[in-house]
Amino acid sequence: MTGGPVTAAERLRALPAVDRLAAHVVAARPGTTQAEAVSVAREVVAARRRELLEGAGDDADLLARCVDRLRGSLRPVLNATGVLVHTNLGRAPLPDAAADALARAARGYVNLELDLESGRRGGRDEHVGGLLRELTGAQDALVVNNGAAAVLLAAAALAGPDGGIAVSRGQLVEIGGGFRIPDVVRQAGARLVEVGTTNRTRLEDYAAAVGSGEADVLLRVHQSNFRTVGFVQDVGVGELCTLGVPVIDDVGSGAFASLPQLADEPPVPASVAAGAAVVCFSGDKLLGGPQAGILVGTAEAVGACRRHPLARALRAGRLPVAALEATLALYRDPERARREIPVLAMLDAAPEDLARRAEALAGATGGGVVASAGRVGGGALPLLDLPGPAVALPDDPQPLARELRLGDPAVLGRIADGRLLLDPRTLRDEDVEVVAAMTAAARRRLGGAAAG
Repeated sequence: MTGGPVTAAERLRALPAVDRLAAHVVAARPGTTQAEAVSVAREVVAARRRELLEGAGDDADLLARCVDRLRGSLRPVLNATGVLVHTNLGRAPLPDAAADALARAARGYVNLELDLESGRRGGRDEHVGGLLRELTGAQDALVVNNGAAAVLLAAAALAGPDGGIAVSRGQLVEIGGGFRIPDVVRQAGARLVEVGTTNRTRLEDYAAAVGSGEADVLLRVHQSNFRTVGFVQDVGVGELCTLGVPVIDDVGSGAFASLPQLADEPPVPASVAAGAAVVCFSGDKLLGGPQAGILVGTAEAVGACRRHPLARALRAGRLPVAALEATLALYRDPERARREIPVLAMLDAAPEDLARRAEALAGATGGGVVASAGRVGGGALPLLDLPGPAVALPDDPQPLARELRLGDPAVLGRIADGRLLLDPRTLRDEDVEVVAAMTAAARRRLGGAAAG
């Protein structure tokens, strides 16, 4: 005769003592101290108690929960989505040179704001300033913590408080996370002056705003992850620079490389050469470096940005500065940059390399090679498809996708047309064997769950 269902009170009484659970944690995870184990065991038991009081009727592996918490929440992910600059995965993977530089800077002290020759305080911007001047032709350069911060600082320094910033109505965009250009202008303490229409803005629209005294600065905004097509007209940065007021050119992704795939992305040196006072772009998109917001331009305009109180609040730390310096140095040799900066290497991957990787992955996972298309992502080149092969797995896509995400390392694919696809463009050769092993492990877990 079997007993009845387990009651909530019985489940509560069955919760292990914290010390006993902690002892199991220490045994299961060598290197864990008793204090660490007690801390996570206490959290896990308390969380489970709350679940039971709220009516949970499932069984829970509290030891597995403890071990999971000790691993930390920021974990490695193998990107099999085919999206090169994946914001949810940290955007651009760093080149080896940048990862090495970051590790060196993390292990000890560095001369971030020290002039070693004179012994006096130095400027943290100089570690990348020389490279940015060399690569872009700008007179000066400044680095802050992300691309949005760069635009905010430029607007605040050149137009705020109470100055007018003219923006085309076709460029009053919102990008990921609710970042809206009108909000940026307002937070900078400036007035937004809308010019033109959604689809057509002419030079005379800007000229009228400048001539009337409404606009003190012109802001050109990269449309990021959308495009207007058809009956449209826009004004180039060179034309804007003829109107006699500072121009801030937000070029978005920071394209430096000369690749056919980047033909529609505004190159940073071209905006500098056109005469923009400040050109703003991100470090972790098409540039292929760490998260950073970069401002290059005239000595006067960048100097105003550097002196603004926001500059200190938004400045970059030593780790992104170290990684950015190493990434920028690769661009001195364009061929080396194309080989060693992962975003550029993936963007320009040879079809035969993709095919070889796809065949190996299909053979190791029991999938089939199908035609597919990757995307740049990160708000860059939204209309560009990157044709190539993908591996379609024969399994039920949703359960397998979940199990792959929960592996260690996690594997992230994409579901399209009812199939789970693994795209080799965003995987390295050495990743294929790991993805195959994680796929086999995920299938075993699903099979065990079904059998149970």
